[in-house]
Amino acid sequence: MPHLMKTEVHDGMNVDWDAPIPLRDGITLRADVFRPLKEGKYPVILTYGPYAKGLHFNDGYKSQWATLLKDVPEISDGSSSNKHQNWELVDPEIWVPDGYICIRVDSRGAGRSPGVIDCWSAEETDDFHECIEWAGTQPWSNGKVGISGISYYAMNQWTVAATQPKHLAALCIWEGSSDYYRELSRHGGILCDFLHKWYPTQVVSVQHGVGDNGARSIVTGDTVTGPETLSQAELAKNRVDLDGDALRHRFIDDYYKARMPDFSKITTPLLSAGNWGGMGLHTRGNIEGFLRAGSQQKWLEVHGDTHFTHYYSAYGSALQRKFLAHFLKGEDSGWDKQPKVSLNIRWPDEKFVLRAENEWPLARTQWTKYYLNPVTKHLETTLPSSELEMTYETQGDGLFFSTPPMEKDTEFTGPVAAKLFLSSDTTDADVICALRVYDPQDKEVIFVGTNDPRTPVGLGWLRASHRKLDPKETLPYRPYHTHDEAWPLTPHVPVELDVEIWPTCIVVPKGYRIALNIRPKDYEFDGSALKIEHAHYEMKGVGPFTHSHPKDRTVEIFGGKNTLHFKAGSMPYLLLPLIPH
Repeated sequence: MPHLMKTEVHDGMNVDWDAPIPLRDGITLRADVFRPLKEGKYPVILTYGPYAKGLHFNDGYKSQWATLLKDVPEISDGSSSNKHQNWELVDPEIWVPDGYICIRVDSRGAGRSPGVIDCWSAEETDDFHECIEWAGTQPWSNGKVGISGISYYAMNQWTVAATQPKHLAALCIWEGSSDYYRELSRHGGILCDFLHKWYPTQVVSVQHGVGDNGARSIVTGDTVTGPETLSQAELAKNRVDLDGDALRHRFIDDYYKARMPDFSKITTPLLSAGNWGGMGLHTRGNIEGFLRAGSQQKWLEVHGDTHFTHYYSAYGSALQRKFLAHFLKGEDSGWDKQPKVSLNIRWPDEKFVLRAENEWPLARTQWTKYYLNPVTKHLETTLPSSELEMTYETQGDGLFFSTPPMEKDTEFTGPVAAKLFLSSDTTDADVICALRVYDPQDKEVIFVGTNDPRTPVGLGWLRASHRKLDPKETLPYRPYHTHDEAWPLTPHVPVELDVEIWPTCIVVPKGYRIALNIRPKDYEFDGSALKIEHAHYEMKGVGPFTHSHPKDRTVEIFGGKNTLHFKAGSMPYLLLPLIPH
């Protein structure tokens, strides 16, 4: 490599800039290592990802940084200069004085590490495994390596943990999906636009070799994407066509399987922290991963707000500190008293009340069927008698069914499912189920989500041709689709659809009502797009998690009319997790 590691004292830490991590195939990755000044052996907090370790939070994500400073003022309390704040990672100025070593590794082909970018690939997982073992055997390491990070830096924790690195001792998985197909690439079999929006702006922009055409570190002054400046043609050769691959691979095949973990092989103690407002990426995976992981010691926490707020807030930081101190330092941090499940119960107006639970779903759940009444347009607990058909245009907002106003405060916490009987005038149909709550003035209750400030209470997706269920995995409240073959529709002939609506939590106050909106297209709060400075996508209610690719959703197939059918023995319903009080 034309650049070498340099070591210096910076902001009360020993810092190794661009420490080399040699890999099995001759590639050398580069890492920044932040160590305490006092000699000794310390536990390690390690991360591996493509966002460029030298890119300051504010340089790459200005609007999010401004939001963080406003919502989490404690990060500016004087304990940190904030010069080392990096998107979705711990601040070493905060953690190193507490007796940890923080290591940030630029993944293969990204930042200052050479190679070909292939996000979430088996090769990346192998690289990550080697980085963990490298960190666990350095002279300054106590042999215990933990991983802590948000989103990408959480998602790859599931896959690398399944390879069982010897020195991996703790996983702090903060809002990271665990199923590359169902939670990222293709919701319900429908191609998500996220990769197309995210890949160029957040990964390709900091690809190794952007060099002088990219940002520089505010600390070292070095180019965050390496000393070389490559041509666009050379850069293109050094990255895979990630969003194109998702378009081409329509079903779960070896491509997706290589990016999905064998949960049974995960044995590391873990804290899985999800977000109720993370529909599209940051809810289902944390819960499914928690349930499926083979770890004997595992905890679930779910909160609200943006996907970075509570990672840095006093509440979130305290949770992480207790967990990591227990498993990386062996301290009596109080983690032994931590409930297995911690839920921030959600109320309107961004109100959350922390509650300890023992399991997920909650054992006391009263699974309640709310039938769709085609005459009253209500959600009712009694079977309707009317046998009708309701047809809607696929360019509109679909159909709405609502409960009457609640007679008392009513909590729904858990997985949700919808049973529908649907036909199309073509050979397929896309169904999006939105759970929406309305106040007594008929104004919709929305929440700040991970990637959009106006999210609904719940969302689920299903392409009708992907309705095939896996009988071994399917539960009444959590349909599980195989996504391994197409079952085309016969025009105008209804089929039975089981739609998984991602886990939710909402207390619907007295006088409020909850509604199911069966949509042919993505949820939008009111049709308007919020203008947020520096954002790379429109915010209409689902952020970047839209589903509009013309090659995946052709007008010929998905541009006609759908019909919801009501017939004795085949009445549509919404299954809600009612929590008694």
